[in-house]
Amino acid sequence: MSVLICGSLAFDTITTFPGRFAQQILPEQVHILNVSFLVPTLRKEFGGCAGNIAYSLKQLGGEPLIMAALGKDGALYRNHLDQMGVSLKFVHTVDNDYTAQAIIITDQDNNQITAFHPGAMGQAHIQRIEADAGIKLAIVAPDGRDAMIQHAEQLKAANIPFIFDPGQGLPMFDGENLKRFISQATWVAVNDYEAKMLADRTGTSLADLSKSHLKGLIETLGADGCNVYVQGEKTHVPGVKAAAVVDPTGCGDAFRGGLLYGLVNGWDLVKSVTLANQIGAIKIAAAGPQNYTLDRAALGV
Repeated sequence: MSVLICGSLAFDTITTFPGRFAQQILPEQVHILNVSFLVPTLRKEFGGCAGNIAYSLKQLGGEPLIMAALGKDGALYRNHLDQMGVSLKFVHTVDNDYTAQAIIITDQDNNQITAFHPGAMGQAHIQRIEADAGIKLAIVAPDGRDAMIQHAEQLKAANIPFIFDPGQGLPMFDGENLKRFISQATWVAVNDYEAKMLADRTGTSLADLSKSHLKGLIETLGADGCNVYVQGEKTHVPGVKAAAVVDPTGCGDAFRGGLLYGLVNGWDLVKSVTLANQIGAIKIAAAGPQNYTLDRAALGV
């Protein structure tokens, strides 16, 4: 049972600041902000929401299909996906642009500052989603604005259930855009910061948003687990203690891979989220978004 993952593929440059951003940024001077961080460590990783989600889902035994765009420098990523055993059927190459790039700084409290260059991601809408009996489930993750809008519409038209996961792309959309996404989706997934923005822009609460056709709305809370809203009722699913806290980059995507695995296999939402919390805790103990290993037997899958 294939899962279509619509989102970004990117190269991540990940650095670590051995201090606290809060001690370097003066609130009363943010209007003239000019800050430099010394970052003694630097790594280059395969990233992007679609790639990270697919990595998690594939390790669980799922069948991810990525719909995304790579740039003229994307051969290395294509080879990486091929070695993972992930289909390149819907991975498009844009010959006149670079693959999306994320530059991430993480402080000692796991706060992050990210600069993101979209590059080829801006052409992700070129590929269309058609009805496909082999695709049982999908997710619309952060991507180019046009791609997110069009892919959500196409999934709805093709009667493919999907998770709307706006992530860092949420600020691109106003309240009416977001209401339309929600009306098309089957589930919605956001973190706690995005949840506040979603509620503010739509003018309603998460509980009220879930009192609809939605099968559920998930609000992730980092180490504290997540809240699941179904028809206005909130269920808290506790977090899982990580063996070590090394790097939060890609934890939300790892979580979504677990969520998709549960849903495509017919699990209820709370059981799916419980697995997803476990995957997030495993990922945070590894540096980079695609460098952890999942033991399916230990996870019970």
